Amino acid sequence: MSETGNFISIIKSEFPDDRLTYQKAVPTFHPESADEAARLFKLANQYGQKMYITGFGNNIDPVGQPFVDMVSIRTDRLNTVLEIAPKDFYITTGSGYPLQEINLQLERIKLYLPHSSLPYVGSVGGAIATGLSAELDGHDFPLKKYFIKAEIVTPKGDIINPGSICFKSVSGYDLVKIFSNSWGLLGLIVSASFRILPSTAKADSSSMKMNAIDRENFLAGLAESNNAPDAVYSRKLKAKFDPREVLPVV
Repeated sequence: MSETGNFISIIKSEFPDDRLTYQKAVPTFHPESADEAARLFKLANQYGQKMYITGFGNNIDPVGQPFVDMVSIRTDRLNTVLEIAPKDFYITTGSGYPLQEINLQLERIKLYLPHSSLPYVGSVGGAIATGLSAELDGHDFPLKKYFIKAEIVTPKGDIINPGSICFKSVSGYDLVKIFSNSWGLLGLIVSASFRILPSTAKADSSSMKMNAIDRENFLAGLAESNNAPDAVYSRKLKAKFDPREVLPVV
């Protein structure tokens, strides 16, 4: 039995039977909580198993030779609205909740999230991880502008909660923002909170147009041959979060 085959046997012994499926022959784990994802990552570190986060699989579907010895993680069961706080202007959903459905939940209370109206068919976690953005009046208008807090399982198997739902948090760099455009290489987003707006502000973003998702530009920043300051920083960040390369660049 291969090393991945051994790891599959461990998953089956550690988790309920329905957590593991096969998507196009790739073993795929479907966590239903941060605790389950954290346990999986810790086992992956212990046994040297490589994994790959796909969200819904709409932007990248792991098929072909590079994924033969990998385990995929999908967020399709982290798909609920966890909290709507109208007075504090934020919403929290599981990372597997469809981004386009957020405004369906908010319109009844006269609130909205601008990027939920974009023609993006993926999940909340996928939208964050791919760095979803739009163009508005000639300027970049990224989803991360409204991304304020998250529950994240790191590649080491730790559960962290960067960000804040407060309108004014501590000064300094907002750690939660680094998970925008991370393409699942810094950990699994389990839930996300967004600042939301009164529906009377809809007109301000009515002309926005979704930008194309640019994975190749992001991957170029992780290439060892790229010595640009942002690229060097990105590699250091990746090494810090994932020292054993449980989530390799594929």
